[in-house]
Amino acid sequence: MPFFAYKARNSRGELIEGVMESADADGVAKQLFGMGISPTQIELTTNTSGNKELNWWQSFWEKKVQGLDVQLFSRQLHTLIRAGVPIMRGLAGLQESAVSRAFRSVIQDLRESLDTGRELSAAMRRHPKVFSMFFISMVRVGEMTGRLDTIFLRLSEHMEFEREMRNRVKTALRYPMFVMIVMLVAIIIVNIFVIPAFAKVFAGFNAELPLMTRFLLNMSEFFVDYWILLFGISLGAAILFKNFISTVAGRFWWDRQILQFPIFGRIVLKATLARFARSFALSSKSGVPIVQALTVVSSTVDNTYIASHVDQMREGVERGDSILRTASASGVFTPVVLQMIAVGEETGALDELMDEIALMYEGEVEYELKNLSANIEPILIVSLGVMVLILALGIFLPIWDLGRVALQK
Repeated sequence: MPFFAYKARNSRGELIEGVMESADADGVAKQLFGMGISPTQIELTTNTSGNKELNWWQSFWEKKVQGLDVQLFSRQLHTLIRAGVPIMRGLAGLQESAVSRAFRSVIQDLRESLDTGRELSAAMRRHPKVFSMFFISMVRVGEMTGRLDTIFLRLSEHMEFEREMRNRVKTALRYPMFVMIVMLVAIIIVNIFVIPAFAKVFAGFNAELPLMTRFLLNMSEFFVDYWILLFGISLGAAILFKNFISTVAGRFWWDRQILQFPIFGRIVLKATLARFARSFALSSKSGVPIVQALTVVSSTVDNTYIASHVDQMREGVERGDSILRTASASGVFTPVVLQMIAVGEETGALDELMDEIALMYEGEVEYELKNLSANIEPILIVSLGVMVLILALGIFLPIWDLGRVALQK
């Protein structure tokens, strides 16, 4: 249905502006009159948030909603609902106290949607870039079971785990990325400034230069003459790669390949499986049926290759297979994990065992991250050594040859 921007006056004569979804303008007017508000203007709009649209410059610099905003929102809603505060009043307070302007707009839209009779999960579905499908599905479960306060608490804890995992990975990759960037900058500087300076010296030798020296000189000359072409090719390749992985087939291929990377592949796989186990445990504890839980969880693992295996597990369960059999057929879980799943199915405590699996994978990820620098350092040292050796042989061999000739004379 289309959206209509309206201006209205309440019983105190205060001006109220907002956006409402309806079949036509008459429907909007009826809804406003039913809320005790007298409309003064109703217009068709494409702005669904009910806020003043920003120009392109403001939109460019407008800070997007962060995961931390949603996490704090979940924790605060848990506290408010548990204290018996009506959700509309709680949202009004959260809107006033929100630091992020973008998230304040989202909360305002949630309030307006609730005013029109929508459920909270349906209102959140209007903001897929802010609330994930998993988040919305869990809120829907909370609405059906009357346990919204518990759901928001668990969602907050789940998002905290996700944030800590991402921060650990970023921290572990900071040093290797810094070294690689420095190496790249050093190679560019050497090719543009250092080698051309030595080329002028070598030109006066009037002698055949060593193979390594000729290689460096030719590489530097090519780099200086065609740096625009190289930059264009690199930029084009980056754009093509980004467009490729934005497709369904490209994302599936990349998510599968990244699991095969040395060192990093193990970390990504274990972190993804920890996310799967934690999400499944949360869904199961909240009373979500297994088939529905697997459907929702497949959208949270952030890896389409692993998600496809989760979907295969769901299809197996729909056919009547056990979780253990479908997990074994997926080929992504270790024997220890499969044994824990088997115990969980036998005892009826699958959610607790999934929590244990998540803790186990989290521990392994933490261990891998702690040793990441130690595993990468030998590769970086060898790479630096090879680069220095090539430069030393290419630049100093002609000088040594010239010195030896001079001594012989």
